[in-house]
Amino acid sequence: MQQWQWARRWWTALAFVGAFGAAGSGALWATPVAAQDKVKFNLSWLPQGSTGGVLVAINKGYYRDVGLEVSAIVGHGGQRTVNEIDQGLFEFGYGDPISVMLNRAQGGKTKMVGSINAVWPGAICYLVKPGRSLEKPADLKGLSMGGGGASPLQNIVPAWLKANGLAPTSIRLLRLDPSTINPSFLQGRVDLTECWEGANLQVLKSLAARQGREIGSLRYRDFGLDMVGNGIVTTEKMIEQKPDVVRRFVQATYRGYAWMREHPAASAAVIASQYPMLDKQVMTEQIRQMAALQSDRETQGHKPGWLPVPRMESTAKFVRDAFHLSPTLKATDLYTNQFVE
Repeated sequence: MQQWQWARRWWTALAFVGAFGAAGSGALWATPVAAQDKVKFNLSWLPQGSTGGVLVAINKGYYRDVGLEVSAIVGHGGQRTVNEIDQGLFEFGYGDPISVMLNRAQGGKTKMVGSINAVWPGAICYLVKPGRSLEKPADLKGLSMGGGGASPLQNIVPAWLKANGLAPTSIRLLRLDPSTINPSFLQGRVDLTECWEGANLQVLKSLAARQGREIGSLRYRDFGLDMVGNGIVTTEKMIEQKPDVVRRFVQATYRGYAWMREHPAASAAVIASQYPMLDKQVMTEQIRQMAALQSDRETQGHKPGWLPVPRMESTAKFVRDAFHLSPTLKATDLYTNQFVE
C-alpha cells in the first residue's frame, strides 16, 4: 500500500474515534459511579501521550481515591476545548495559554490552574533531505508551511520570525483543510508543518519511517519563544464555587502523570488497551517526550504544575503582540498557582 494511502486510512481511523467521542457515545474511561463528584475532562484531541496522565489516573483509581468520578472525552482542538470549558460543557480540559487568552479577550472566564508542559512543546517539522541543512529560523526562508485557516500557527509563526530578526513573511503560510495538512506534508506538497512533542511529532516520525524517511524539527523554544505550554484549564466559577474539587482533581492528575513518567511502556499499554487502533510504540515515545516537558530549571523546587511567573509574563506579552490583543489582558488573568503551591 502506498504511504499516502496508509496515512489517510490511519487519520481516518482516528477521526472516527474523535467522532465517536464527540457524539456523546461515551467517555474514554470513567471512574466507578460510586464516586461523589462527577467531572468531565476534555482531552482537546484524541488519546495521546500529552493527556495520558489523566487516563492513567482514571485507570489507577487516583480520582476515585479523592472522591471524584472523572470522564475523559475526546476533543476537537485547543481553542474549541477552552471555549467549551467556558460554556460549562466540561469542568476541566487540556488547554494552552493562547486559547485561554483568546477566550478571555472575547469575555470568557477560563483560567489555567496548573501546567502539564512547563515549556512550549511546539516545533516546526521538515523532511530531512540530503544537502539541505535546516538548523535555525533563517534556514526556513522561502519555504512553505501548511496550517488550518483558524490555527494559531497563522499568528505564531510570523511573530516568532519577527522576534528572530526575520521578516514575518519569510515562511510562506498556506491555509489548508486540517485533514489535508499531514498528507500534504508527507507527500512533499508543503515543506514544513507544525508538530508537537508528546503528540503528533511521534506520529509524523512513524509515518515518515514507513517511507524510509526522517523527520527533523526546530523547536520554537530553542529560538526565543519562552512560553508555558498546555495545562489544566477550568473556569473562575469552578475556582470560586468548588475550590476543593479543583484541588482534588489537580492533585490526582499529577499523581497520574508521575506514574506515567516512571512507567512509560506500561502507561502506553493501559491507554492502548482501550483503543487498539492506537500505535502502542508511538504512544510510548509520546509519553517519554512528555517527561522532558513537565519541568525545567524554572520550576525546580516547586510542586508539579507550578507556573513560573516570569514565563507567564513572557507568554502573555507574546500572545498580546502576536494576536493584537488589548494590553489590559494580563498574565495574572490567565493562571493561578493556588492549587499547586
